[in-house]
Amino acid sequence: MKRIFEDTSIAFKLKSDSELERAYFLFKLISNQPLVKIGTAVTNFAINAHLPVEGLIRATVFDHFCGGVNEADCMPIIDKMYEEGVAAILDYSVEGKHVENQLDSALQKVLGVLDFVKEKQAIPFAVFKPSAFGRFELFEKVNSKKGLSVSEAEEWQRVVNRYDKVCKKAYDLDVALLIDAEESWIQDAADDLAYDMMCKYNKRKVVVFNTAQLYRWDRMSYLEEVCSKARNEGFKVGIKVVRGAYMEKENGRAEDAGQKSPICATKGATDNNFDAAVTFMLDNLDVFSIFSGTHNESSSYQLMEQMKQKGITNDNDHIWFGQLYGMSDHISYNLAKAGYNVAKYLPYGPVRDVMPYLIRRAEENTSVAGQTSRELELLKKEKARRKL
Repeated sequence: MKRIFEDTSIAFKLKSDSELERAYFLFKLISNQPLVKIGTAVTNFAINAHLPVEGLIRATVFDHFCGGVNEADCMPIIDKMYEEGVAAILDYSVEGKHVENQLDSALQKVLGVLDFVKEKQAIPFAVFKPSAFGRFELFEKVNSKKGLSVSEAEEWQRVVNRYDKVCKKAYDLDVALLIDAEESWIQDAADDLAYDMMCKYNKRKVVVFNTAQLYRWDRMSYLEEVCSKARNEGFKVGIKVVRGAYMEKENGRAEDAGQKSPICATKGATDNNFDAAVTFMLDNLDVFSIFSGTHNESSSYQLMEQMKQKGITNDNDHIWFGQLYGMSDHISYNLAKAGYNVAKYLPYGPVRDVMPYLIRRAEENTSVAGQTSRELELLKKEKARRKL
C-alpha cells in the first residue's frame, strides 16, 4: 500500500502561513502535559469568574478546533473543505444540559441542522449525543434495569420520542444520522434505543448509525449480536467505530467499585479490537455501513488495503473515514485526494459553552501516545517546505 499520508502539501493546503504557525504553536503547547493541566485550570477559572477571555480563546484554540459559534459561521470552512473533497459533520458541541427545556432545545438544534444538511451536499451527516436528549441519571437508571417511577417512565418516554422525532426526520429527508457514544454505564440503554431506531428506519438503507467504542473489550460481541439480529429481522446497521473517549473515567470507576474494567488492558489490545471490528463489518458489508472514526494511520491503511483486496471501490458509499477538525489533516485530505469518502467532525457553538469540549480535546491529545508529536512533525515538515 502506497504511503499517502506523508504529503503535507495536500494535508495543509487550506492553511495560510499564519494558520500553520498557529497550529504548530498550539500543538507545541499541548505536547506539554503540565502546561495543559495549568492551562485547563486557568481557563476554567477565567470562564467561571466571567473574565473577558473569550476573544483570546476564539483567536487561538477555538478557531483551530471549531468551525464557529453558529451554522452560518461554519459555512466558509465547510465550503473550503468540500472543494478539497472533505465533507463536514456539524457537531453542536454544547455539553452537560439536564433540564427538560434544554433537552428539547438540543432536539430543536439537531432538527434544524437536518434541514440545513438537506440543502448542503457538503454535509452528509447530522449527529447527536444520547445525553443531549435525556438526563444522564435517567439513562443510568434505565441501563441498570431498575424500575422507574411513574414520572421517570414519562420522562423516559420523552427521551424515546426525541430519538424517534429526529430519526424519522433524517429518514424523511434521506440524511444519515450519527449517534455518539457514552460512558459504559449508560451505553446499553443508548444501544437499545439505537437498535429500535435502526429496526424502524434502516429497512432499505442505513439512516441511523450507532457508535461502538473499541477500547471496550465487549464491543466485538455487540457487533456480532447486532449483525445476527439485522439478518433475522431484515434491517441494515450503521456503525461508527472509534477507539474511545472516557478511558480514565472508566478505569477509575471500575477500580473504585472493585470491578473489572470494561476497557482493554493495553493500547495494543484496543488497536487489535478496532481493526477486528472493521474487518468483521467489511466481511458483512451487505448488513453494515462503516464510519471509521480514527486518527490512527495504521488502521486507516489497513481498511484501505482490505477494500483493495476485496475489490471495493474507494468511493463505496457504505464506507466513510472520519477525523476531527483541527487534527490529522494529513489523513483526511490525502484520503480525499485518493477518492475515499471523508468527513470531518466540525464542532461549533458559543465559545463559553464549547470550552468543556476543547479542554477534553487538549487532555486527550496529551494522553494519546504519539498523536501530538506526529502532528508537530508534519507541521514542521510543511513549514520547511514553505521555507517559513
